Amino acid sequence: MSKLTKNQKLANSKVEPGKAYSLKEAAQLVKEITTTKFDASVDVDVRLGIDPRKSNQMVRGVVSLPHGTGKQIRVLALCSPDAEADAKAAGADYVGLDEYIEKIKGGWTDIDVIITQPAIMGKIGALGRVLGPRGLMPNPKSGTVTNEVGKAVQEVKQGKIDFKVDKSGIVHTSIGKVSFDASKIADNAKEFIHTLIKLKPSTAKGTYVKSIYLSSTMSLGIKIDPKSVEEN
Repeated sequence: MSKLTKNQKLANSKVEPGKAYSLKEAAQLVKEITTTKFDASVDVDVRLGIDPRKSNQMVRGVVSLPHGTGKQIRVLALCSPDAEADAKAAGADYVGLDEYIEKIKGGWTDIDVIITQPAIMGKIGALGRVLGPRGLMPNPKSGTVTNEVGKAVQEVKQGKIDFKVDKSGIVHTSIGKVSFDASKIADNAKEFIHTLIKLKPSTAKGTYVKSIYLSSTMSLGIKIDPKSVEEN
């Protein structure tokens, strides 16, 4: 393990071990303890009291972050010719169909999100081996399979993200950048957590939100008091 730099030691000393901070405090603190020279992503990790092995306790959803993600999202719209103009006007980086399907078959995946139409999913199904492992397969549940292609592209560009609980019962996602004001980091985190709470499976028993941590790229995780999410 590499040794911590002087700045990293100083940053880490600001986080009190075992203490649960308010969301407002954590949003400010994550900015203070980040020592990267680049604009690091701010991540939220929420451990849920569910059994992800059970299909009726799977948690998956979408949320539109009020202040966006701070990332440049590259969007490919695989659509019929009549929807191309709307997709381009909404800001899609790549628009087309057969030519991009062939590119993907050849291994091209320099994109972050693919949006398509229900009628076209038959053609895209064959791309599962390439898109599936990279999390790029369009899905109606995440709003990426729709007849309103232009609207979907616009929402993704403005900060709409999808998330899914992993095998350990944890939902992990990026909700902004360290360069954001602390208030914007808190707003985005709050919107994400509130959305997650609304998705509680009816079959889940006991405490649903077990823990919440806020961190940035290469920083310590800051424990958040779940009650504070309602107070901020």
